[in-house]
Amino acid sequence: MSSSPSLDELKAKLNLETSRIHWHELQTYFARGQVVRVSPDLDLLDVAAELAADNKQRFAQWMEEGRVGEVAPDAAQGWYDRNAELWAVVIAPWVLVQDRSGHVLH
Repeated sequence: MSSSPSLDELKAKLNLETSRIHWHELQTYFARGQVVRVSPDLDLLDVAAELAADNKQRFAQWMEEGRVGEVAPDAAQGWYDRNAELWAVVIAPWVLVQDRSGHVLH
């Protein structure tokens, strides 16, 4: 009998699948409505793990707070104009993206 992985194990796996990608490379996914914006104040891996675990309550809270959601047209245009490099991870069919350009990573 196999048990499902813990959130920490899932985050470790997702960490290996996270990368930087330019916005121009995400246009097809954006056009399909499959890109999910993650606020820079959240941990991208936490959000991805909660999505993979289907934690609807957590997502509803983040969406209500405006910390997770669709990419607004003005944000998409700004990212397009500068071909922004974003952090991304795929939780099929979704591509979670986070703009960390204004934040120091440590």
